[in-house]
Amino acid sequence: MGGCAHECDNSSAMKLHELKIHGERVTFRTAGEGPVLLLIHGMAGSATTWKQVTPRLTERFTVVAPDLLGHGRSDKSRGDYSLGAFASTLRDLLVALGHDHATVVGQSLGGGVAMQFSYQYPERCERLVLVGSGGLGREVNPVLRYLSLPGSETVLMLACAAPVRSAIATIGELAARIGLRPAPVVAELWRSYTSLGDDATRKAFLRTLRTVIDPRGQAVSASNRLHLAAEVPTLIIWGDADPIIPMDHAFAAHEAIPGSQLEIFEGVGHYPHCEEPDRFVDVLTEFIETTVPARITVAPRHVLRSTGS
Repeated sequence: MGGCAHECDNSSAMKLHELKIHGERVTFRTAGEGPVLLLIHGMAGSATTWKQVTPRLTERFTVVAPDLLGHGRSDKSRGDYSLGAFASTLRDLLVALGHDHATVVGQSLGGGVAMQFSYQYPERCERLVLVGSGGLGREVNPVLRYLSLPGSETVLMLACAAPVRSAIATIGELAARIGLRPAPVVAELWRSYTSLGDDATRKAFLRTLRTVIDPRGQAVSASNRLHLAAEVPTLIIWGDADPIIPMDHAFAAHEAIPGSQLEIFEGVGHYPHCEEPDRFVDVLTEFIETTVPARITVAPRHVLRSTGS
């Protein structure tokens, strides 16, 4: 691990830091004091996805929001983009920052990473929060299944080419001139889409996607090990209008994890933290303040199993 540099990130009111972990540059945002929250974004996302909730969260907690390798401003090498590799990097990040424990919050792909983290490093996980999480069932939006197919690289490259992005941006500018402002979730989707215009980011996205999704759907599942999460206070947050991962996964996970809490956000899609940020913060804060952090000293290591043949 190497040294740390930082700069101010005005968009999220948190400082942007840079750290070398095993030779790879990992960027992250951090601020606040108190119990540690590790916020893990989804596929094609970055730490900026949390910018609407971090101002309030940092009033009570130490927030650490990394860009996963292959995402945001972190390095985009041809390395390992498996859930286990992501979890290992996050463990090393917490160690480098001097944090022994954290409440681990993961959205979408980040939920799968959060579960993997809790299995690999149970002694470091105080609580587990799954937000529209992957890794809880086979079903997923057909577009993501299509992108796992060979040859989708060319289609994605054309769809994210500069002329296409420019045309969409022009439409957005025209809408703004007549007083139409995009909803927060639209802005989040736009950030994810435009990031794929970068060749290295797009290749990293596809490598990441193909570790967890195949043409039949999600290719990794924690379903047969969810009972292990009973040792850790667990909160499941889901939008009932999620177009990416069906809400049924939330109910199944809630039933499989003894003692878990379930919060369904009505009229909300795949990004509850963007679409209903105040409610998200309220629910998360109440969960943390009304549960006792897990302190697991000895536990076996567990990994997500593949559901592919």
